[in-house]
Amino acid sequence: MDILKWLKEPSKEFPPHKELGHFRFGVCGQYIFEKSGLSQSTISNYLSQLQNVGLITPTRIGKWTYFQRNEKNIKAYLKEMNKEL
Repeated sequence: MDILKWLKEPSKEFPPHKELGHFRFGVCGQYIFEKSGLSQSTISNYLSQLQNVGLITPTRIGKWTYFQRNEKNIKAYLKEMNKEL
């Protein structure tokens, strides 16, 4: 949940990317790891799970992977949850 919250407004949660200077491709996985205070393997696992269920999308640029929310899938997921619960 925290990762999805952070990615909603990345400019409020993370410093600017030195390489890109913007968040159009999302947030570098390294920034997410540093903010979380968890191990890199744990964050990698969480990001993989969020990616596998379609809630985030990765973009690889050079040696870095950037993650952003998939708003369409998040909206559909929340709609389905509201319907079922």
